[in-house]
Amino acid sequence: MKLTLYSDYSLRVLMYLAPQSQLTQIDEIARFYNISKNHLTKVVHNLALEGYILSVRGRGGGIKLNKKPEDINIGELVRKTEEHFNLVECFNPETNTCPIIGKCGLQSVLGQALFAYLNVLDQYTLKDITPQIKTPV
Repeated sequence: MKLTLYSDYSLRVLMYLAPQSQLTQIDEIARFYNISKNHLTKVVHNLALEGYILSVRGRGGGIKLNKKPEDINIGELVRKTEEHFNLVECFNPETNTCPIIGKCGLQSVLGQALFAYLNVLDQYTLKDITPQIKTPV
């Protein structure tokens, strides 16, 4: 399983913000990770809508965490940032064309694996995964 860049960037933004106490600019985060500011702007907008970060507009504005790192569950965040978890075609009944649906065990095995994957993510918070490094101030 591979997370989308959207989820990856969401996690990176939150990990960057976790040790910060002051407002941070999106430009700063984009430079730190060497990723597109445009991509991060979309990610930050969604994180603000979901209540993970506080966004202050205007001169002197920026972003910062809106929750404590220990209150941000990784499994919940991934569920909110991933579009779907259709690991294989048969996971989506609306588009499935597989002729062996219901006859093979793959869907069940992958469903169990996905459940286990998300269950592991549910056991961790942002505090658990934030590296103990200094980010530029």
